[in-house]
Amino acid sequence: MNTTPSITDTVMNMVNQSIQVLTKPSVETFEQYENKGTLREAVIYVLVAAVITGLLNLVGGLGAFLSGIVVTMVGFLIFTYLVHYVGKSQGGSGTLDNVSYTFALFWAPINVLFAVASLILIITVIGIILVPLLAIAALVINVYFAYLAVHSSMNLRESGKIWITLAVAFVGTLVASLVISGILR
Repeated sequence: MNTTPSITDTVMNMVNQSIQVLTKPSVETFEQYENKGTLREAVIYVLVAAVITGLLNLVGGLGAFLSGIVVTMVGFLIFTYLVHYVGKSQGGSGTLDNVSYTFALFWAPINVLFAVASLILIITVIGIILVPLLAIAALVINVYFAYLAVHSSMNLRESGKIWITLAVAFVGTLVASLVISGILR
């Protein structure tokens, strides 16, 4: 008997959990869900979001669509691995499953919402001016949720350790993404 949930069940469960995380953002909310899934479920959820985002941005062509999915997936994996590794060096006790699952719960829906909003703004001529502001807003929102997710998933309580973890993971992921983007071009 196979007890592994289907991809559809996994995604629907995570959508419901994401709604809770996004509408009731707190360390406690993240802690309710950090043990509900694994890296496998996180990767499935992020992959689904990457494909949806790619379809919304298909204007750049098939190559841009495919490289966007690769960069998204590799970036997510590098970021969560770095959060786990650096968080452990800062005294954290979470697992890679906790980190990846927790991050997927906010990261995937925020990126899909950003892609939808960007598409709507680009369609309108005046909206093009607002896309950079939307990108800044998405960044700020992601940082806020990332802070809560590190606090919860790595069980770090000191603000400085959380910021160090996020900063190192961000820089490492940025460098890796630039290298990957350069290779894919």
